[in-house]
Amino acid sequence: MDLHKLTIHELRELLANKEISVLELTEDVFKRIDDVEDKVKSFLTLTKEQALARAKDIDEKLAKGEKLGALAGIPVGIKDNICTEGVRTTCASKMLANFTPPYNATVMKKLESADAIMVGKTNMDEFAMGSSTENSAFFPTRNPWNLDRVPGGSSGGSAASVASDEVIFALGSDTGGSIRQPAAFCGVVGLKPTYGTVSRYGLIAFASSLDQIGPFTKDVTDCALVMNVITGHDDFDSTSVPMDHPDYTKFLINDIKGMRIGIPKEYFGEGIDPGVEAKIKEAIAKLEELGAIAEECSLPHTEYAMPAYYIIAPAEASSNLARYDGVRYGLRVEAEDVLTMFNRSRAQGFGTEVKRRIMLGTYALSSGYYDAYYLKALKVRNLVKQDFDRAFEKFDCLLTPIAPSVAFEFRSKADPLSMYKQDVCTIPINLAGLPALSLPYGLVDGMPVGLQLIGKPFDEGTLLRVAYTLEQNTDETRLKPVLGGSGR
Repeated sequence: MDLHKLTIHELRELLANKEISVLELTEDVFKRIDDVEDKVKSFLTLTKEQALARAKDIDEKLAKGEKLGALAGIPVGIKDNICTEGVRTTCASKMLANFTPPYNATVMKKLESADAIMVGKTNMDEFAMGSSTENSAFFPTRNPWNLDRVPGGSSGGSAASVASDEVIFALGSDTGGSIRQPAAFCGVVGLKPTYGTVSRYGLIAFASSLDQIGPFTKDVTDCALVMNVITGHDDFDSTSVPMDHPDYTKFLINDIKGMRIGIPKEYFGEGIDPGVEAKIKEAIAKLEELGAIAEECSLPHTEYAMPAYYIIAPAEASSNLARYDGVRYGLRVEAEDVLTMFNRSRAQGFGTEVKRRIMLGTYALSSGYYDAYYLKALKVRNLVKQDFDRAFEKFDCLLTPIAPSVAFEFRSKADPLSMYKQDVCTIPINLAGLPALSLPYGLVDGMPVGLQLIGKPFDEGTLLRVAYTLEQNTDETRLKPVLGGSGR
């Protein structure tokens, strides 16, 4: 049996019935990694020795009948900007090439409490800045559907590892679409939770008011199971919201009759590939067939979201990345004086895209420009949020494309602006702090298309319900690559 192809809920049943052991599952996953990793390159670090040791320990507990966590024995990949105690965490940057955190991120503590097994740290765009994983300082990750195409970014390694069955699920982070866009490009489920739902403690910051950790999974049921584990208030994170979170599996209901779904017209304008638009409209028709009411709506400030984001995010990045100065941790390039040491360490430690965003942010925050740029961008951010608030007075959720196109070829978006435009459909959600889910829906030119479901604050349950209903009633959501080629 190819255990690596199964979902969390399928494997949990096999483990509970003692039809397989955790060690068998873990060894099967590492065999799969051995078979395909040289092609896909999802991982920066593998933790095989400690994963196998943990598998044996969980098997012993199972044999004794001890109570185990909700994800007991399930292999997971962790994006390399999430701190893992004793395991190298690089942010795919030369600046942190040898950084080993002395503590676990809160999500890692939660996964360990749930008895999940980390198999490695996944590749990404350096410091989560990019939409293709081409900005990794070490190597690019490839899309399992077509090895000549990007997997998306910045969480490209996490998305590709799930799509290629190298892990059963993975965690990523989303600042402007970095979970949803690679999930769409690789044909898996990706959820960006409401800001404050999942603790950011131990997530190496890019833009603190936008970053959010979330899951990549093979189906919607698995997404709900992982969300049950990783959500919750955390005293170590001042932006974590103190509230009771539901059992997300209770929203896995195959029924959306009477639900109102808004279709923002601004997301179907110039630049959207006709094939992608056609698949999204096909999904809308399917939802109507299943009893939902879909109506066009307007989010009039959408066109200003991207320029506002590319002021706010670089400004926060400029502040967050100031700590990498060659003194406390990270790369240190020796020099004859302190200032030269600062300059050389940062010049050699950071890649081109990171330097570009630091300069953009520093400029926007500089004296004389703060009000003209940063303050104005914050006002636009508020207008974007108000657009969503008005839409949710009428609709239960909204539906849009994830990206203007399917996954593109390597080096085809060399111009920074053309790369930034890849996030045009996802950025507004981060500015508003809303939840959004990426669900695969069919193929265009042999590559997956992702549709985006956007919800009210803390209403991930509605997104899971709509996605689950669609998943249960069409084969368009059940995509599986033939590694390097195309397939279902």
